[in-house]
Amino acid sequence: MAREADIRDAYSIERERKAYYDQLEQHQQTLDVTPWLEWLAEAVLTAQQVTLDRVGFFIAKAHFYDQHRDQLNARQAKAIERMFREGPDGFKGGLSAENYISITGTSGATATRDLQDLVEMSALTRVGELRYTRYRLNLEEMTA
Repeated sequence: MAREADIRDAYSIERERKAYYDQLEQHQQTLDVTPWLEWLAEAVLTAQQVTLDRVGFFIAKAHFYDQHRDQLNARQAKAIERMFREGPDGFKGGLSAENYISITGTSGATATRDLQDLVEMSALTRVGELRYTRYRLNLEEMTA
């Protein structure tokens, strides 16, 4: 898990490399480095916020498992771990019943029961209706 975070951090820095060089080139023609320093400070603040968000996510994950670890069956634990692997943003659009079936290899009826059980234990929150129902990790309580 730490290796994944290192790779993502390196990606965050790499993603700003072109903008960094563009700013450097733009401002090397003058002795006024104020705009470049402002840009650099903003980039550093953004990187710090990404790091703080990631640390908060890992703390919430630890609290989540402290609260729910003994309540999860093997299928639920597998799906929850897969959701956590997606990081702070989670699955695009949330976890669907179809995703759950694919991850766990279970039937539709069992997936419905498992997901309802996860909602009842406050591990997941449910949004939407019918085929548009999606589930998200309930980390709000963990960070409050």
